[in-house]
Amino acid sequence: MKVLITGNLGYVGPVVVRYLRRTHPNARLIGFDSAFFALSTTGATILPERFLDEQHFGDVREIPESLLEGLDAVIHLAAVSNDPMGNKFELVTEDVNYRASVDLGKKARKAGVSHFVFASSCSVYGFAPSAPRKESDELNPLTAYARSKVNTEKGLAEIRDNNMIVTSLRFATACGMSDRLRLDLVLNDFVACALAHGEISVLSDGSPWRPLIDVRDMARAIEWGIVREASAGGGFLALNVGSDDRNYQIKDLSSAVAEAIPGTTVKINKTAQPDTRSYKVDFSLFASLAKNHQSQVTLRQSIDMLAKGLRSIGFADPDFRNSAYIRLKVLEAHIAAGRLTSDLRWSALIPDEDPDIKFHPSVEGRLRGRIQVAR
Repeated sequence: MKVLITGNLGYVGPVVVRYLRRTHPNARLIGFDSAFFALSTTGATILPERFLDEQHFGDVREIPESLLEGLDAVIHLAAVSNDPMGNKFELVTEDVNYRASVDLGKKARKAGVSHFVFASSCSVYGFAPSAPRKESDELNPLTAYARSKVNTEKGLAEIRDNNMIVTSLRFATACGMSDRLRLDLVLNDFVACALAHGEISVLSDGSPWRPLIDVRDMARAIEWGIVREASAGGGFLALNVGSDDRNYQIKDLSSAVAEAIPGTTVKINKTAQPDTRSYKVDFSLFASLAKNHQSQVTLRQSIDMLAKGLRSIGFADPDFRNSAYIRLKVLEAHIAAGRLTSDLRWSALIPDEDPDIKFHPSVEGRLRGRIQVAR
């Protein structure tokens, strides 16, 4: 099996690569990434990319067709990856998350790729205060990020044929430890706050609902996508990925973190305006189709692994929301230093020293001067 993983240098990618190397030890695994976050590792003793057979660097908007030749599967993770970045780079989000994704699907179909797995999101449901959302329910994307996911799903559905099985995985909100940790996700943020401040401040009234999925369980679902038969859902399938027992209210998540990390207090803003990003999700279709790839990591296990990982690097940064753990801050620092253009394209090589952004000392300089751009 020969598999291309786009966006492999992000938060989810390293976990997916490790999982695939373990479950498919003889597979040829190829990474393709822009390397915006290559240095944002979290106490890694080795680069996660050692589990790959090849690593290519480039812009997904210009991915070489030659890279798709002979592939069995494409796992498409590359994206402008959350609402804050989508809001700041709205046009780029449409270009990268939507147009480039559909174009990649077309190139994969032309190259004879048999499986295409797209990382979508349950955020496509927007504000859904009533019953848990099913795949057949109306979509209500409220942000540029969510709209890009909806448009890509539509675009991929339109290019489907009998030769390429397309699986759009509408993931619950990601959480958990990774070699390239993000702290701009709700549970990860709460754990970081507990360790750095001893206090979790919930900006909303705590009532919004969020489904959660650990990155390790995301990897299990992605592995199912690259081996799925058309008989399990059809040639094109968009489905919710998570678990029915992992729909949580924000206030319950903060309480769970406080219970796991003794000494943590929780403050909830009971006078806050309602958060419109609230939805419960029905994962019964995924449960019926992918019985051997269901979520296994509990909420407490996600919290414990996050706390252990952050403690192992001595994490205690009260200003972590301005660090390399926040993806928007990384992009802003690249742009401010002239390395990235406003449309998120590299404009220069990474310099030897960068006083504008904090990287963990264990990875400083490890990738500098080694980037080769795929043509």
